[in-house]
Amino acid sequence: MQQRKNALWNCKNPHQGKYKRVLTVCSAGLLRSPTIAWYIQSVSDYNCRAAGMHDYALVEVDDVLVEWADIIICADSDKYQLLQDKFKHLLEGKKIHNFNIPDIYEYKNPELIEIIKEQCIRQGVFNAES
Repeated sequence: MQQRKNALWNCKNPHQGKYKRVLTVCSAGLLRSPTIAWYIQSVSDYNCRAAGMHDYALVEVDDVLVEWADIIICADSDKYQLLQDKFKHLLEGKKIHNFNIPDIYEYKNPELIEIIKEQCIRQGVFNAES
């Protein structure tokens, strides 16, 4: 339990600066969400992390990551709904986007990157109020 308390403190660590914190979410946290995080970090000064919603994820979404994030981007509707079901109590005041990207792309696939660019623009990910 102490380890989780330390993680909760770390997610509020004031030395992170005033950068927007973005959590990107897919199934396993291996392909779509890391590509989304990579793209957003490559074109902005946002602090991004990628994770998966399922127990087989390399890094599984938990209460600490949700608490840490200012913005959450879900790769598809299923992950969006899982996030709502599991973490509803932590989502108030957070901007949540659903990019509706099917799980058919390799990491950093050029077509996937184009979809991510389009969704970032369409959904206003980089707007001041995001």
